[in-house]
Amino acid sequence: MVNVKVLGSGCANCAKLEDTARQAINQLGIDAQVEKVTDYADIMRYNVLATPALVINEKLVSAGRQPSTAEITAWLADAA
Repeated sequence: MVNVKVLGSGCANCAKLEDTARQAINQLGIDAQVEKVTDYADIMRYNVLATPALVINEKLVSAGRQPSTAEITAWLADAA
């Protein structure tokens, strides 16, 4: 199972990143758990300076921007 975390305060951009990640997961048909991380202390454990951020299997893959579905799909395929 792939572990996906969306880091952010819960803003609209964070929600959009979560939706995009879920679309990528559905396209690949993989077993993945998506978790929202909104606690500032937890976010800082990943050394994130800008949100939203995306973590796949405890590896920070994106921060401060909206990656495309294709980018997220590639990251998930590498992690699966």
